[in-house]
Amino acid sequence: MEAPQYVAARVQQAMAEDARTNELGIRVDIRGDQLFLRGQVSGAEQRELLGQVAHEAAPELYLHNEINVMEVTEPGEDEHLD
Repeated sequence: MEAPQYVAARVQQAMAEDARTNELGIRVDIRGDQLFLRGQVSGAEQRELLGQVAHEAAPELYLHNEINVMEVTEPGEDEHLD
């Protein structure tokens, strides 16, 4: 059985290199047969794609996608100048 840190590194590398995600800022934690993804992204689609890539990289683990989606608003979007 592969050491948890190697599995975590493989998942992080997959998320960084996969054209769907190209994500470096997600923390990967492995506890037993559990894979936890933590961090923040700017959209729900990115969150789902990261989960897919992580699952493909480590299909033997049970995935917990705990990535938070940050609502990104453009500066001044909520302001109305009359």
